[in-house]
Amino acid sequence: MKAARFHGQKDIRVEDIPEPTLRPGAVKVGIAWCGICGTDLHEFLEGPIFIPHAGHPHPLAGEDLPVTMGHEFSGTVEELGDGVVGLTVGDGVVVEPYFVCDECGPCKAGNYNLCTRMGFIGLAGGGGGLSEKIVVDARWVHRVGDIPLDEAALIEPLSVAYHAVSRAELTAGTVAVVGGAGPIGLLTAAVLKGLGVTTIVTELSAARKDKALSSGVADYLVDPSEEDVKARVLELTEGAGADAAFECAGVNAVLDTMLDVVRPAGVVVNVSIWGRPATVDMQKIVLKEIDLRGTIAYRGDHAAAIHLVQEGKVDLKPFITGRIALEDLVDKGFDTLINHNDTAVKIIVHP
Repeated sequence: MKAARFHGQKDIRVEDIPEPTLRPGAVKVGIAWCGICGTDLHEFLEGPIFIPHAGHPHPLAGEDLPVTMGHEFSGTVEELGDGVVGLTVGDGVVVEPYFVCDECGPCKAGNYNLCTRMGFIGLAGGGGGLSEKIVVDARWVHRVGDIPLDEAALIEPLSVAYHAVSRAELTAGTVAVVGGAGPIGLLTAAVLKGLGVTTIVTELSAARKDKALSSGVADYLVDPSEEDVKARVLELTEGAGADAAFECAGVNAVLDTMLDVVRPAGVVVNVSIWGRPATVDMQKIVLKEIDLRGTIAYRGDHAAAIHLVQEGKVDLKPFITGRIALEDLVDKGFDTLINHNDTAVKIIVHP
């Protein structure tokens, strides 16, 4: 079968590899669509990062270079291994792409996204969505019902957004600011809207501003180059400030602004993965008793994210801005997202 394999920095090759073998307790999935994630771009430009270095296999996956990429994918169940229940051949599904040990303290506490040896399918090994087929343990497979499989490829990043929003413990009728309207920022705003939270999105890029408004995920849009973000948020909240803010850009100025816009005792959730250390103005946190919280991936969030889409509270269609073949992964996928990212939100790949 065809698969996109990471061999090293700026070296991804579409190769013929053996089809994976079904095992007890596992499911064989025929891949329909796989999204290109910002993590994939970082690996391509700077990796290996999450991908194991040559000669240093991942402790759970047991693999090192080269590995098949892709962790945002949807597909159809083709075969069931011995002992699998609750799934049927032909089901449309998505995969929670984890390797976890089930032995460390976080795992035993139920916080498997914080596993001390955690890895991601499509990065640490185990196959990936940028291939024709994959075999995964049934525990990670989620049925998507009538959600179209192209849209379902966005359930994984939507689950990232859902987990981030859950970290802020917001309720309907509250107000949140989303700093940055890239893919995760837009999906974070979509989850917030779906839960009845008023959303204020900050963004510089014209194309991303347009997407935040045309998709309906932003109640208000603020361009920091044109307006004072703090003043505008205070105006929109009658001087109170936002109940929560989400840093989705990995930019220090955005983090600093999120600390400015929340009310006293508000919550700031850092969603982005940072390429370098950030500087935090601790005085802002101290004087306003702000809770600054991290978030990583998801933990039991896929079902809730799927439910939001099935209920019509989140529409994933507007965020798919490109569909390409596996053979065009680098030229039409990675190149577009790296060098022309204003023109695309989410490019999905059909293997």
